[in-house]
Amino acid sequence: MFDGNFRNGVDSVVRPVGRVLVRLGVSANLLTCIGLIMSVAACVLVGKGQLQLGLAFLILTAVPDLLDGAVAVAAGTSSKRGAFFDSTADRVTDGLLLCGIAWHLAESEGGTIMLLPMALLGVSSLISYERAKAELLGYDAKGGLMERAERMVVLGFGLCFEALLVPVLWFMLVLTAFTAAQRFVKVWRQATVDISSSNSKS
Repeated sequence: MFDGNFRNGVDSVVRPVGRVLVRLGVSANLLTCIGLIMSVAACVLVGKGQLQLGLAFLILTAVPDLLDGAVAVAAGTSSKRGAFFDSTADRVTDGLLLCGIAWHLAESEGGTIMLLPMALLGVSSLISYERAKAELLGYDAKGGLMERAERMVVLGFGLCFEALLVPVLWFMLVLTAFTAAQRFVKVWRQATVDISSSNSKS
């Protein structure tokens, strides 16, 4: 949702920054690696119960993620390899953050509540898989209520207010599952149109 509505506005801001970073010799892959390092730090800090400090590193993780594409465009180095690296890094970052939260809940709450962020990780991965598989088949699976940008914003809210962390995780799980259903229906309808078109031609 954020990606579709605000992408152009964000790009207009980060493009000039990307050009400056290129002049300073910063590469897109370097920024992606910095983001990964920040996500490891966020995981450890959250796991040890330092949620607000972990939130600070979550924000620091988001900055390179915003800029790496702009740097690649400014440097003329945009490639499928870079896009693959960036997408893979995003999945690793998501996993690290939610594992850090599971670690924290296991130590602070006990019981089975630590499975909640793991369930969220599983459904989030399903959303990413749906988009990747749909695009491979020639369909569009973008969109939905709880895409990655929304998940990061809402997760940051939960880290900022520890008492709300578990309710926020439940809220995210429900809306992320709904988004997975939205994408499934969207691709299913496109595929159904293709089947109908093929049958009418035969």
